[in-house]
Amino acid sequence: MISDRKLEHLLLCTHSDVEYHKKTGFKDVELVHKALPEINKEEIDLSTSLLGKKMDAPIIITAITGGHPSSIEVNQKLAQAAGNLNIGMGLGSQRAAVENPELTSTYTVAREAAPDALLIGNIGAPQMEQALEASQMMDLDAMAIHLNPLQEAIQPEGDVDSRGYLENIKKTTEEMKIPVIAKETGAGISGNDAKLLENVGVKAIDVAGSGGTSWAAVETYRSPDKDMGELYWDWGIPTAASTVEVSQSVQIPIISSGGIRNGLEAVKALALGADAVGMALPVLKTSYLGEGALEKFFQKFMDQIKVAMFLVGASNLKQLQKTDLVIQGKTREWLTERGYNTKIYARRSSL
Repeated sequence: MISDRKLEHLLLCTHSDVEYHKKTGFKDVELVHKALPEINKEEIDLSTSLLGKKMDAPIIITAITGGHPSSIEVNQKLAQAAGNLNIGMGLGSQRAAVENPELTSTYTVAREAAPDALLIGNIGAPQMEQALEASQMMDLDAMAIHLNPLQEAIQPEGDVDSRGYLENIKKTTEEMKIPVIAKETGAGISGNDAKLLENVGVKAIDVAGSGGTSWAAVETYRSPDKDMGELYWDWGIPTAASTVEVSQSVQIPIISSGGIRNGLEAVKALALGADAVGMALPVLKTSYLGEGALEKFFQKFMDQIKVAMFLVGASNLKQLQKTDLVIQGKTREWLTERGYNTKIYARRSSL
């Protein structure tokens, strides 16, 4: 049953080692320190707007759960934090509730707990015919179509016929009354694919690069044959490289997610061109630590963001995207070989 699989995924992510061994690539990104910041750290403004929705910080709790009775409490906690802090939140795949309406409350609880927050629905690329019904489940600000070929290929019950996805995404963007986001689930999106998605009407892209939760790892625990999942555990485009590829390829908003674990990494992602950053696994684990834990987690995260912004002299997000940074190591090697310009970031503040 889908509902049982949702619970299994939730438990595995919470209690097992499911993260990439190969990291995000953000260690190869060095922000250029400014000895004369000429700003007041206490006046740094993190507010932004994404898909027409104002947010107090460029942070999204990316798709985590829904579809099993035990996920009601998790989504309620996450949504309360999102609402209180005025940040965004993504739901887990709504397929379970489309096919079994008794599970609808495991998703709608999020809107009830956060009536004004940016709330993003979710349906898988193999189930795109359910997108319209999923979008009508509650008041959503956008619908994410999640792309998970790696998970489908490793999953014992995976759907491995991906023919027609792009055409179906195009049809979905045309029939939906809310913006459609394309998101990966941890293996990244290339600049090539991002351009194709923009051309068929997608209004934002969540790169969800490699470096965070590996769905090959999650499925390794579920599969009787461990070899395939272990072989592809680290498959994907590292988040830093994916963020650059997509930002240099499209004009639509970009969410950078996949292994971002602190405010410094978030600032690097934003400086590389992301409009917001997303996190899932650390937020899920924090949600089990009791009342107030999530808000403390995000307040610390935002304080870390402000320190990095202060040190590069950026008083807002627009200024941050004009600050200098240097891309080194394997990330520069990847991007150079792929034909992306890594030098444009190094002295852009003087342009």
